[in-house]
Amino acid sequence: MQKVGVIAEYNPFHNGHIYHLNKVKEMFPDASLILVLAGNFTQRGDVSIINKWDKTKLALDYGFDLVVELPFNVATSSANYYAKGAIDILNKLNCDYLVFGSETNNVELFKDLVNITKDNKVYENKIKYYLDKGYNYPKSCSLALNDISKITIDKPNDVLALEYVRNIIDTNSKIKPISIKRTNNYHAEEILNNITSATSIRKNIKDKEVIKNALPIESLKLCKDISLNDYFKYIKYEIITNDKINEILDVNEGIENKLKKEIETLNSVDELILKVKSKRYSYNRIKRMLLHVLTNTKKDYDKDIKYIRVLGLNNNGKKVLKEVKKKVDVPIITKYKKEYDHLFNDDIKASKIYSLITDYDYKEEFKSSINI
Repeated sequence: MQKVGVIAEYNPFHNGHIYHLNKVKEMFPDASLILVLAGNFTQRGDVSIINKWDKTKLALDYGFDLVVELPFNVATSSANYYAKGAIDILNKLNCDYLVFGSETNNVELFKDLVNITKDNKVYENKIKYYLDKGYNYPKSCSLALNDISKITIDKPNDVLALEYVRNIIDTNSKIKPISIKRTNNYHAEEILNNITSATSIRKNIKDKEVIKNALPIESLKLCKDISLNDYFKYIKYEIITNDKINEILDVNEGIENKLKKEIETLNSVDELILKVKSKRYSYNRIKRMLLHVLTNTKKDYDKDIKYIRVLGLNNNGKKVLKEVKKKVDVPIITKYKKEYDHLFNDDIKASKIYSLITDYDYKEEFKSSINI
């Protein structure tokens, strides 16, 4: 049986995701569908407005056979590490295809760009040039890529798509990448029709009447009005009291001094980001950095996939696990055992922090996979 992978955050699960999933089903009607899911926090430093177990249940109800978690440290890393971790999981599960959404919608172009930039000293020097000019790393990569190829890759899903393809090529993976055209603006904040961006839904989360047509009713009922701003007092405490804040992931180049200088008079994450934001530090990078300050995530975290945590599965998902269990080189965890604590300790810690603001019970972390 063929296995098709999808990598997603579902923050929240909306009509665009249903459209994408239905396209996958049309292309692969008899395949097992595997979802690699970011949990309670996401790649751009956001708090998931639906908790990971509810997202898992939605994914299974709408047609996925197996849902596995992208570990917290990987799920909240920059695009290259996020993609590397997700592709590693799909490789370990012996996946045949990866289907993703992208604005450019041209897999062959992504492959060409990977090959153009691979071990390319001119490209690497161009990146260094733009970094020295004060641009952040993603922008420097985009500008360097444009210099050598005359092609600009700067939209969020394109950036991730390029990294997915890069990791598939770098690992000599058998996975075949397939793109579905993304039809809406990722950054759009206004809801104009029933397929819109997750950003616009989160932006309008206080008014359920405005967002109700953009996502299924089951998802709408699960959405919480929460954001990183709700954790600001904890972030503020950490910045004030932590004398080793420079050891935190994404806290680089002396920005800790700026954080400590500005923090005492500010009252929200948004205010802090505006004070610290620069050409070098983008909004999303600072937000991700503040999430890591909140969770005390160190720079030296293990970037390799050491386990696969199954959040949910059905009978087809069980067949997938049965097929790969004898070959996979890491534990596949479907049921909590004390011996696994050292493996997903950071995920447990993240869930405890998530529960500080939400009604989420962090003890959910210790339950067995959802079995449908």
